[in-house]
Amino acid sequence: MGVLDGQVALVTGGASGIGAATVRRFAREGARVVAVDLQDALGTALAEELAPAVVYQHADVSREADVAAAVDGAIAAWGRLDVCFNNAGIGGCSGPVAELPVEEFDATVAVLFRSVFLGCKHAARVMAPQRRGSIVSTASVAGLQAGFGPHVYSACKAAVIHLTRSLAMELGESGVRVNCICPGGIATPLLARALGDIPAAEDLVKGFLATIQPIRRAGLPDDIAAAALFLASDASGFVNGHALVVDGGLTGGRMWSQAPEAMRQYRPMGSL
Repeated sequence: MGVLDGQVALVTGGASGIGAATVRRFAREGARVVAVDLQDALGTALAEELAPAVVYQHADVSREADVAAAVDGAIAAWGRLDVCFNNAGIGGCSGPVAELPVEEFDATVAVLFRSVFLGCKHAARVMAPQRRGSIVSTASVAGLQAGFGPHVYSACKAAVIHLTRSLAMELGESGVRVNCICPGGIATPLLARALGDIPAAEDLVKGFLATIQPIRRAGLPDDIAAAALFLASDASGFVNGHALVVDGGLTGGRMWSQAPEAMRQYRPMGSL
């Protein structure tokens, strides 16, 4: 028996990376899932692999009509919507602020922030009347601390975190919980592509990520899928307005092994 038995979930960016891992995890736990993406070949293959529990729907999550249609598709297929995971993302524009084209700024904000707003809006119109639901969004540690991502990416992720907190105060009164996840360094195809189209990109990403936090391995899509499952399920029934950090300790500060030797030497109290 799965923890999401009988529930219906929608996952944006569901064809690859964190999204695909979450679609698989939700389906394994008994949910019926709409995987939403622009990557039709990957999305169709995933739906065929997991049929009949999963269907694929093509959508541009920055367009309201597409997001509304995805939610309506879940209702048409299964009569309800219990979980909405706003996960679709891109790296977006990067570089010095004085050189950023405003068109790239707008496109980045559309995918990283407007899409989350649209997912929350259309999930809420279904969930609030049924007095039950869980909305989860992918934010980032880059939304908590500067220096972990490009300017616009980081600002959008900070906006996702605060939108989560604000909506939790509204929708919680209707029985709908709103939370987000702040991943650290996760080995995904998106991050590998940032290194260029080289065969060893995924291994290079994993090797690098294993060195930057106390838990000495790369974060994996399954790590975020597990967090999404927790926030989607009744196990987190009293969690609302929370930004769950899943980063292996990356944002905790300097690792103990990298601290000055004097800090790591034992001294009795009063001997400093």
